[in-house]
Amino acid sequence: MFKGHPKGLLAAALSNMGERFGYYIMNAVLALFLCSKFGLSEGVAGGIYSVFYAGIYVLALVGGIIADRTQNYKGTIKTGLVIMATGYVILAIPILATPQNSMWLLALTCFALFLIAFGNGLFKGNLQAIVGQMYDNFEAEAAKQGEEALRIAKDKRDSGFQIFYVFINVGGVVAPFVAPLLREWWLETNGLFYNAQLPALCHEYIIGAAAMAPEALANFQTLVQKVTISGEMPADLMVFAQNYLNVFNTGVHYSFFASVAAMLISLVIFFANQRIFPTPAKKEAVAGVEYTAEEKAAMAAEIKQRLYALFAVLGIVIFFWFSFHQNGMSLSFFARDFVNTSTIAPEIFQALNPFFVIVLTPVIVWFFGSLAKRGVEISTPRKIAIGMGIAGIAFLFLAIYSYVMHYPSATAFRANPGEISGVWVLIVVYFFLTVAELFISPLGLSFVSKVAPKHLLGLCQGLWLSATAIGNLFLFLGPIMYNAWPIWQCWTVFLSVCFLSMGVMLGMVKWLERVTK
Repeated sequence: MFKGHPKGLLAAALSNMGERFGYYIMNAVLALFLCSKFGLSEGVAGGIYSVFYAGIYVLALVGGIIADRTQNYKGTIKTGLVIMATGYVILAIPILATPQNSMWLLALTCFALFLIAFGNGLFKGNLQAIVGQMYDNFEAEAAKQGEEALRIAKDKRDSGFQIFYVFINVGGVVAPFVAPLLREWWLETNGLFYNAQLPALCHEYIIGAAAMAPEALANFQTLVQKVTISGEMPADLMVFAQNYLNVFNTGVHYSFFASVAAMLISLVIFFANQRIFPTPAKKEAVAGVEYTAEEKAAMAAEIKQRLYALFAVLGIVIFFWFSFHQNGMSLSFFARDFVNTSTIAPEIFQALNPFFVIVLTPVIVWFFGSLAKRGVEISTPRKIAIGMGIAGIAFLFLAIYSYVMHYPSATAFRANPGEISGVWVLIVVYFFLTVAELFISPLGLSFVSKVAPKHLLGLCQGLWLSATAIGNLFLFLGPIMYNAWPIWQCWTVFLSVCFLSMGVMLGMVKWLERVTK
């Protein structure tokens, strides 16, 4: 797999793998955890989730600026890993949320999320900039051997970023299982079973047992008896509710210790291999070189064209991430509310995306490699456009399925449950979303590394991540639509956004292809 690629690619991929492990734990549990821990509504939890995930990516722009100005990319990356680990340590401390302490405890949780987002901003874009510089150096060496060697080297860049992306997702396959397994183990250790609906009812009971509707109270009592291993009804339901929430969430807290360990492993790998990593945009002393006014104007015009192309693509991918990252929002709530989770916890569905990344990446690399050998070249901008269309297909399937099943809004369905879906529905959705991701995310990184001015690599990678941040900032709209409308209408919004973006991207393809040549 790594044959013919720069030797630092494997080390960079392994360094990133540990950080992504922590990310996928967070992606799987955060929205659901905020609801179960603090009794927040989906809308409020979604707002915190949106700001956090926007922060992860917008702070990458800050990290890129810091690294570009200091030229200390490696030190910036190491600092980011330490700060992220600190945030996960704070989250790992299990403290029961009560009406008396919930305000400062939620503030502490948000502070920990800020540390994780800031550390990620220092780490993520700069490591990607290092990978981009590897291929710049790789192509420069190939150019010395002739045009054919240079052509082969350039063809390696897209596949190199796809390989890098595979290793990002290796930890992601395992991570979504960590929190559910630890939570269920801790529940059983304390004589209890897992139930996805019970935390919300526990909060409702604690806030005002007397105000609960008779149906809700009866459902609460039935579930209490089912989740008690002894099968007996507790003498004091208020004490039970508080204890169940404490035990339920403590198991999730423990999963963040696994994130700390993953950060430390990434740090060790990066330390051990930092000598073989290049320094992006390191300025070389060039003595006695002067440019004419015409040459300076030509160079300035080329840089402008490259930046225009970059911002055009960034504007498109905003809508992809707005749709795709519903995997941690409305799609997670869909798994909890509309899918049979009696044997599979809703968080575990988050493993489908990284699993498909690992399985499908070799297939896609082989497919494009085969086309290239036949002389059929599909440009990176065209691949991104195709990816937007595939993402639209995922939501088109889900919209049609929800319409056929006559699913109402999630709020109405929870009040009056009907027929639930099989797990195969989410398997199909995540399959198409992952194919779309493989056409967009790693190839988008490759595109940025092609068009970015050499002295602004870190900044431009940060801009790519900032586009992701803008898309993430609007993630909260997913749960709002999900709870307010028949859910097929919610999915229709996402499919419309994806297909419209594909059309705009196809309209710009020829211009983008000229810029990237």
